[in-house]
Order: sequence, then C-alpha cells, then structure tokens
Amino acid sequence: MTAEAPRTARTETLSIPRPDAHFGAMAAYLARPAGTSPHPGVVVIHEIWGLNENIRDIADRFASEGYVALAVDLFSGMNRAVCLWRLFRGLVIRPLRDAPLAELRRAVDVLQARPEVDPTRVGVIGFCMGGSYALQLACVDGDVRVASVYYGWNPRPLAAVARACPIVGSYPELDRPTVRDARKLELALTGYGVPHDILIYPGAKHAFANDRRPRRYNSAAAEDAWRRTLAFFEQHLGSPGSRPVQI
Repeated sequence: MTAEAPRTARTETLSIPRPDAHFGAMAAYLARPAGTSPHPGVVVIHEIWGLNENIRDIADRFASEGYVALAVDLFSGMNRAVCLWRLFRGLVIRPLRDAPLAELRRAVDVLQARPEVDPTRVGVIGFCMGGSYALQLACVDGDVRVASVYYGWNPRPLAAVARACPIVGSYPELDRPTVRDARKLELALTGYGVPHDILIYPGAKHAFANDRRPRRYNSAAAEDAWRRTLAFFEQHLGSPGSRPVQI
C-alpha cells in the first residue's frame, strides 16, 4: 500500500459492542464509496500496530474501488498488554474459538447490516496477526465469501481450512515462519479443493505492504499483492458495481 492512497470523503467512526460486554465496545473506521447501490463489504484487520493510518489508508483504497470497508480496532478500550495476550492466546492456545474471533464475527454482522452493503458479498483482509485472524475467520464464518491474507500464520489445526472460503495469500520470501506456513497452506487448500492464490514474493520482508515502515516496505510486492487481492475479490464477489454473485 502506498502513501498516496486516495482518501474518500465518506468516512465515519463506529463503536461496535463486543460479545463479552465486560470488555466494552470495539472502535472501528468505516470508509465507503459514493452512491446508494448496495456495495460489497470487507472487514480490514490490523497488524500488531493497531488501527493506524496505514490501515485507514487500506480501508480508503477499498472504498475507492467500490467496497464498503470496516477497519476494526481490536486494541480499543483495553490495556495494550491485555489486548496482546488475548490476541496471541487466540492464535496459539485457543485458535478458532477465542474471544477476538467472536469480536470479528460481530464486525462482519455489523458490516452486513449496513444499508449500503450487500450482505451476500463480504470479504476479509488481514496483515500479520490480522492475517492470521483473517484465515481463522475464513474457516468459521460462512458469511465471509473471500479472504486476503498477508503474512499470517495458519490456523490450528490446519485441517480447518477444509471449510474455508476462497483465499488469496501474499507472503515475503525473507520471513521464514510465514513462508513455511504459506507452503503448508497451499498444499492443504489444494488437497481440500479450496480455490486459492498463494504467492511468495522474492526478496520481500515481513510487513512489505506497510509503507509506514520504509525499511520493510517493498513497493513492487505491495502493489502486486494489492492487484491480486482486488482481482481475487472481484472473481469471488463479483465486480463492486455488479449484482450479487449467484451461488
């Protein structure tokens, strides 16, 4: 994603009640295109840096392409250390059944309920930690029709991807842990017959799509991954200006 990502004039902040009221509400940033026709929607899940300008830019870029983008803040309303513990617990100890995943499913519900969103055409995109949760969401939420994963870790057990929606994944060659997962993921998706497009970018580092981290940002890889994501979303959700995809 580049620093020149276009801003849409139609943005707002939301407060999404968490399933567990003890943890309060979850803040979110919504970006949407002009027009009244129902648009496809996408939930945007941040990396460890939280809901920052990089993530807002990504939501804006989706809006400029005709999507309603809901970027959630999984860190909102809580101590950062507690947030990180909850999130990594959901990746390592209780994958596929932890509180953050339930919060993301709530975000999908909120997005689907928006009047400008076609509820039958919803996708998800995530980066690093968020990519890992995008993969989990793809396995457990039947309303998610397509997922884009940037350098995320695989769900445990990997067999969960047998019930996943179509997945497009973008991984950096110089990040051994996620590249190892990328190769395993591609084998599993192929074996289970899940449509996918997994690509490892030569010479790219972890966080290559984050233009706020100049030592890691790789413009060629970032723009190609974005192009592939849009093409894959259009393939499985239909053109943003089209009618719903028939199942």
